[in-house]
Amino acid sequence: MSTRRFGRQKQANPSDEGGADSGGPLAVLGVSCDYHDSAAALCIDGEVIAAVQQERLSRIKHDAALPVDAIGSCLAIAGMSPDDLTCVVYYEKPLNVVGRFFATRQRQGPRSLGPFLRDLPPLLGHNLMIGDRLDRTLRHLGATGPVRIDYAEHHVSHAAAAFYPSPFDTAGVLTVDGVGESATATIGRGVNRGLELLEEVRFPNSLGLLYSLITMWCGFRPNDGEYKVMGLAPYGRARYLDALEEVLHVHEGGGFEIDAKRVGWWSSPPHRMKSLVASLDGPPRAEGEPLTQREADLAASVQQLTQRVMLGLARRTVRLSGESRLTLAGGVALNCVANGEIEALDEVDELWIQPAAGDAGSALGAALWWSNLHLEPHSDRKSGVDAMRGAALGPRFDGDEIARFLDEQSIPFRRVTSARARLEETTQRLNEGKIVGWFQGRMEFGPRALGHRSILADPRVATMQKDLNLRVKGREGFRPFAPAVLAEFADEWFDLSAPSPYMLRTTQVAEQHLVACADEPEGFMQRAQVRRSTIPACTHIDGSARVQTVDPDMHPEFHALLTEWNRLTGCPVLVNTSFNVADEPVVCTPEDAVISARKAHLDLLVMEDCVLDSSALAT
Repeated sequence: MSTRRFGRQKQANPSDEGGADSGGPLAVLGVSCDYHDSAAALCIDGEVIAAVQQERLSRIKHDAALPVDAIGSCLAIAGMSPDDLTCVVYYEKPLNVVGRFFATRQRQGPRSLGPFLRDLPPLLGHNLMIGDRLDRTLRHLGATGPVRIDYAEHHVSHAAAAFYPSPFDTAGVLTVDGVGESATATIGRGVNRGLELLEEVRFPNSLGLLYSLITMWCGFRPNDGEYKVMGLAPYGRARYLDALEEVLHVHEGGGFEIDAKRVGWWSSPPHRMKSLVASLDGPPRAEGEPLTQREADLAASVQQLTQRVMLGLARRTVRLSGESRLTLAGGVALNCVANGEIEALDEVDELWIQPAAGDAGSALGAALWWSNLHLEPHSDRKSGVDAMRGAALGPRFDGDEIARFLDEQSIPFRRVTSARARLEETTQRLNEGKIVGWFQGRMEFGPRALGHRSILADPRVATMQKDLNLRVKGREGFRPFAPAVLAEFADEWFDLSAPSPYMLRTTQVAEQHLVACADEPEGFMQRAQVRRSTIPACTHIDGSARVQTVDPDMHPEFHALLTEWNRLTGCPVLVNTSFNVADEPVVCTPEDAVISARKAHLDLLVMEDCVLDSSALAT
């Protein structure tokens, strides 16, 4: 295992220039950008106040641009100006990224000259200028003077995002992604306000990059289609596992090592490596070509290998940290199947996963790291409290704002001010098999819609999965949907040992709700349509489900809706999928919601107390 040991986290300390302003609140803005999923997050005295992804405002999926709109949104939510900020913290160290770039190109030799000349100007003229770009952005937003800017290490940002919002006062910390400056995974320990990284895995040894490689081989876009690979895996068998184990060698004790030559990371692009192409039975599937059993088998193989590596890393984290409570972040921490297996380990007592585990969440991690480093060192963090507050950290729009917008656009709607009447109407329409857009409260932060910007449907309808995929979302028909369940009924419907508020664990549907399948079809779509439980619309072909447990404290409106649905139907479960269509971000504003609802052919749209019928959505 390629590692580098850390002591107490002195190496990550900000510079001593400027100092925190002890005369007022410690207001820290975290920023991530320039690669994918840019975001901004604001913390005041270590408390998470706001967090917004740029894509939700720009409407460009996975937008990597400097998050000017998201920064403005966070400041507006807090009622602050840029002059009120103590510090702005960037989520990684650009100079270290440039160092890895030069080292990699040097290792590749003369063949890297073309890519080197192509990539160097934007790297030096754009990425390295992030401090100046942030300063200009803040002045554009109203700053009257310079604002202090600092930098966190990439995996320090991930680790802080994992530990500090968690309900644990002490915990082991595991971060796994593609690559930061040079680290691809880290193991650490958090204690109150302290965070220490104990060990790291370094590039080119990257589980995240290998998963992205197979994502590309399956014909999906890296940094976008990994969740498709995870959903495709149950359709296949792991017949390429031996081939992948020739690329990634798993060591005893939790380590792993990549054969970088075998995948072309030091030479040619992977799809030009003849030995790799041969071992994977041909080149990558072209985007748009039909999926075949090969892609399903590739997905099953990389998923099984990922689970093995993640389990080894989790056990290693327990050993090195001495903690049986774990926190996770990094893009690979969005792998719900692996998370479910980690939670089931005998060595792990409790598991908390950052809901915005990818690079967007690193903006929040950067702000939390700097805040906790500068707050009174002996002051206690709140423990026992999930500081992400259900991930509802974005902007909200009240009923009057929504009504004004609809009036201005001459869009017909009804104000249903009685909460009881809205719930009864919505659940009645769901019981009729209708599909509903649900727009309530503050927008979620992270990739999952959790009942604030959601599309909802009846999980008992056998054809609903196909209808949602093909008619509503416009996406691949094999992909599963997630159930949202009342927390108080969760263990009656799913094999859950702990709450799952962020839809980040996969578990089995409870045995009493499963339905036996006598004849298994061969085709993807045919297998996806087999009724496997009493809630077939959100049960995957292996009897699993990616569950969200809904409690009244985190999501009171959504919990009230599920309660009314359960009263009406005797089923405490609804299909909950993100409010968007294929290749678009989740909706943010009422305007986004109306546009998306029309594209998705929704039957009803409920935005706070404003209700739009299908006739308003058909125009």
